[in-house]
Amino acid sequence: MLAYTHPACLEHDTGPDHPECPQRLRAVLDALGRAWPALQWREAPMALRGDLLRVHSGELVDQVLAPVAEGLHRLDPDTVVGPGSGRAALYAAGAGIAAVDGVMDGRERTAFCAVRPPGHHATADAAMGFCLFNNIAVAAAHARDRHGLERVAIVDFDVHHGNGTQAIFQRDPAVAYFSTHQSGLYPHTGSVYERGVGNMHNVLLPPGSDGFRFRNTWADTLLPGLEEFRPQLVLVSAGFDAHLADPLADLMLDAEDFAWLTTELLGIARRHCDGRLVSTLEGGYNIEALAECATAHVGALLA
Repeated sequence: MLAYTHPACLEHDTGPDHPECPQRLRAVLDALGRAWPALQWREAPMALRGDLLRVHSGELVDQVLAPVAEGLHRLDPDTVVGPGSGRAALYAAGAGIAAVDGVMDGRERTAFCAVRPPGHHATADAAMGFCLFNNIAVAAAHARDRHGLERVAIVDFDVHHGNGTQAIFQRDPAVAYFSTHQSGLYPHTGSVYERGVGNMHNVLLPPGSDGFRFRNTWADTLLPGLEEFRPQLVLVSAGFDAHLADPLADLMLDAEDFAWLTTELLGIARRHCDGRLVSTLEGGYNIEALAECATAHVGALLA
């Protein structure tokens, strides 16, 4: 497995008491380091402007990268930038690009990007929901354009719907999106009726849903659709905020549920694309639960 991160991702300051804080990434890196001391981390490269312009407007790129001399600046009520945020966003997006190149070039079959800020809420034109650039969308567009892929699958098990990812690709049949997310929760998108050109696959889980319902939903509905799509690459928006201890949501999953789905996704990747799967960190706001879930997820990727 390839593992990517960058110290700049810790320099994205969101201010006191913000749930998307540097401690999240530190906890993940520390937990993975304890679990697998021999895991070799690669330093993520910086995404180039052209990489970002595949999925984002020039105006958004300029807004995120605009210098912030001091203090914090809000792009929306929840999304904050400070002096180190632009660099962090470039390396977070760059990690996914490098990971795609790594698995497509055959260096390894799987990759995990331990980065922040997260990305799946960022649309073509707007940073939102703690997200600056849409890391998974940048990676998918790179896979399609640089490697000529015709079928890229994005799997998103974050508790919040990846509205930005959906909006970017909803008219692009080369990219299929598969998501479970909690109903009645930010950003209030992701209805089962939001189908794009037949490439968007959303299932809402009611508050209180546990691992049994989560697993059955994937096994009965979404995994068969992913199998039918026959992806040439599987990309994962790995958010762990559906954990029962997370303060921002009301699902009841545990680390083993995420490990189970990761193993199922690997099986599909092995059947259709020589095992190629790239995962990038999204949400998860209980620090201890996030570290536990990321460890379970990476453990499945290493199996």
